[in-house]
Amino acid sequence: MSETTKRLYFDNPYQIEFEAKVIGRETRQSRPALILDQTCFYPESGGQPADRGYINGIEVVDVVEEKEKILHVLKDDVQVDMVRGIIDWEARFDHMQQHSGQHILSQCFHTLLSGKTVSFHLGKSTSTVEIDMKKITEDEVEKVERLANEVVFQDEEICTYITPEDMVKTVPLRKKPQKAGHIRVVQISDFDYSACGGTHPQKTGEIGLIKILKWDRIRGNLRFEFVCGLRALIDYSMRNRILREVAIRFTVGEGDVMSTIDKLFAELKDLKKKYRKSQDNLARFEAQKIILGAEGKIIVQIFDDKPPDQLRNLALHVIHSGEYVALFGTKREGRAHLILACSESLELDMRELISLLSPLIDGKGGGRPSLVELTGTRPEKLQAALDGARQTIVDRL
Repeated sequence: MSETTKRLYFDNPYQIEFEAKVIGRETRQSRPALILDQTCFYPESGGQPADRGYINGIEVVDVVEEKEKILHVLKDDVQVDMVRGIIDWEARFDHMQQHSGQHILSQCFHTLLSGKTVSFHLGKSTSTVEIDMKKITEDEVEKVERLANEVVFQDEEICTYITPEDMVKTVPLRKKPQKAGHIRVVQISDFDYSACGGTHPQKTGEIGLIKILKWDRIRGNLRFEFVCGLRALIDYSMRNRILREVAIRFTVGEGDVMSTIDKLFAELKDLKKKYRKSQDNLARFEAQKIILGAEGKIIVQIFDDKPPDQLRNLALHVIHSGEYVALFGTKREGRAHLILACSESLELDMRELISLLSPLIDGKGGGRPSLVELTGTRPEKLQAALDGARQTIVDRL
């Protein structure tokens, strides 16, 4: 028996219910999978996710294409030979909006900036399109967006048709098809011609607003994250809510939010500078107090919950005050932190202590000859580690 599946979504992407005959049964992903003589379910392909829905009330968890047959992977088995399927229309229409929006964006990049599309991925909340461009400006992105939305607002016709292999060269395709033989073409008025097997609306107006959210570098190209239609509305609502709440908290107008943030960042930068200076002065005084109370040049001390950066600064002030060895430890957030430092004139290499102490505190560390830092998960061994470090230094000196 032939296991070829007729693809109803090619004829009518708006059809969401259908009846079909089961012509094959297999197992995929440890679940039962049906092969039907016809289906509205679109299998994952060309960057577009598979449809979801139900067959005889049983959830379809995946739709897989294997040559001429389509497997419908079900949550539970269906025993009858005649079935009724229904796809999730909200998800289908969302996919149609995002996929068609990508076609328009890709053509805009090509028309305005000679950027060729390398790949496309339709995600759950946003989609991405990779363009073979090295750089782009904010103004150029805005021009791409504007042209894309002009095509949407003009409500241009989107049509699909099959082109015989010997006629493919007569179609001004944006990108050369990867497959030989008959090619399914998705045409957006006279603006874009693409070889595509996805589902698309009848008019560009159904796509809704097209918005590029951000872009980054990948494989030497630029990858653009975008949303269309309802996703764009959801994104705009979220961003507008955040902006409104920020403006309320700062008690300024929405247009003054950025200048207010810049002012606050400048004030914060100044406060951090003053804080670092005060912490440095405090560490200097604390170092002198420790030195005055020390018995000898090897100073061992455990501090309760002192941040490692402050501990490091304290140790540096000690060893810069004379020929001293500072073996400091702190217990913080359930971890042991060690700062082991020495004056450079003592010609000690504190890195030699790492292999000795790391097993004791079940940790690791690194540094330079005059200062090393270790962090471990056994704070109860902190005193033993410092005692071991002190004995080693005594033996070396």
